[in-house]
Amino acid sequence: MSAARKLLIFGGLTLAALGMLYGLYYALFVEHQTLDRLGGSLATAFVEAAQRNLPAAQSALNGYAETKYDYVRQVDAHSHWIGLAMIMIIFGAALERTAFTERTRFFIAIALALGSFSFPGAVILQTFTYGSSLPSGLAVAGSALIIGAMAAAVVGFARDGSSVLPRR
Repeated sequence: MSAARKLLIFGGLTLAALGMLYGLYYALFVEHQTLDRLGGSLATAFVEAAQRNLPAAQSALNGYAETKYDYVRQVDAHSHWIGLAMIMIIFGAALERTAFTERTRFFIAIALALGSFSFPGAVILQTFTYGSSLPSGLAVAGSALIIGAMAAAVVGFARDGSSVLPRR
């Protein structure tokens, strides 16, 4: 088994486990409180608006927006980790069919692994540093690594001459 294949398959399995464990932690210890805050702030906003207390309604809507921002990123991060893990495993099984040297395949595997771990991690960092551009920049860099690695793999598959799918 090549180094690129090992990195992608075992890295993908590790990333899938990390994503599932994070999702389990979030579901058991955080999600219910977050959903309570979402519902409570939205209900408060409606009550305050009905009472024509617009500053309090706006404050409650701001609380809803901040909580929703956090919730969406937490849920997206763990699901992206799991989805990217599946892509890593699939690429690990098929990457040797590319028309690249083992060294190039290994660089593609490193880029995909680094991007797959860092992109969702940076999305979680966005919830701790609300409004900061550093986590957003890290998320963009991680996603760029993923896109670059996938594009390189597509080029390698296209240059291979054989086909993953049977030709007609």
